[in-house]
Amino acid sequence: MLNTKIIGNKIADARKKINISQARLAERLFISSQAVGKWERGESMPDITTFSRLAEILGVDLNYFSESFQCEVAEAATVESPSGKQDKKPVWDMSLGNWVDADFSGLKNLNKKFSSSNIQRSKFIGSDMSGLLLKSNHIDSCDFSGSDISNSHIQTSHLTNNIFNDCSLKETEFSKSHIKGCDLSGADFTGVLFKSCAFQENKIANANWNRTSFIDTNIADIVFDGILEDCYFENCVFNWVKFQNSTLIDTFFKNNTFKRNRMRFVDCQTDRITYELLKSGKADLTGITLLAT
Repeated sequence: MLNTKIIGNKIADARKKINISQARLAERLFISSQAVGKWERGESMPDITTFSRLAEILGVDLNYFSESFQCEVAEAATVESPSGKQDKKPVWDMSLGNWVDADFSGLKNLNKKFSSSNIQRSKFIGSDMSGLLLKSNHIDSCDFSGSDISNSHIQTSHLTNNIFNDCSLKETEFSKSHIKGCDLSGADFTGVLFKSCAFQENKIANANWNRTSFIDTNIADIVFDGILEDCYFENCVFNWVKFQNSTLIDTFFKNNTFKRNRMRFVDCQTDRITYELLKSGKADLTGITLLAT
């Protein structure tokens, strides 16, 4: 159960600090003053979209409500702590939402479900979203910088023009998704799987590529740099892809389509195995030198 009384007291305290009436607050939220009164008496509470607007008007951030809002939203899962005591761990389910211009930055436990949601121009900077489940989502122009999105599953979703700078994407699986125009600079792709995806026009400078797999994926207008180790490309289509100042080690290429003059290597180094796999796939090896053994 949500602790509506605690949240109501927080709303009332913040409203009084900025010296506005219930009626004025209701007017700015486009709701009735009776609704605000019910919130403050603990008889009901705002939905999560209204929380974002409410925080803005009251001059607080969502962490102001976090003691009760964050820790009791949805249902609580019970886990055994090392001491043998049972602790409540929040389980979020924010599916079927319409999150526009919301700011969830810095909140913890924003993991679990956001499926079938429309998320636009929202901020998740420095948030814990590990274990995220996205399915049939449209996510546009959002900022996830510095967030933990590891061990997540992103399925049949469109991710466009988003910022994922310095994110942890470790062991995340993208399937049947379209990732386009995103800034993934500095992201950690260790153990990431892209399967039956479109990966196009993304910025990925200084990313960490280790055990990253691309299977049945269309890779277009991408520049790979840095070290790629134990990576895997199978049944992929490369279109205007450049490996620049890259070192490829134990990187596997199988049954890929290298469109003529649309995959280039510039100042790259590979080990012998990677070189032979590229050669057998008839890739243009100009710009590659072998690593010293």
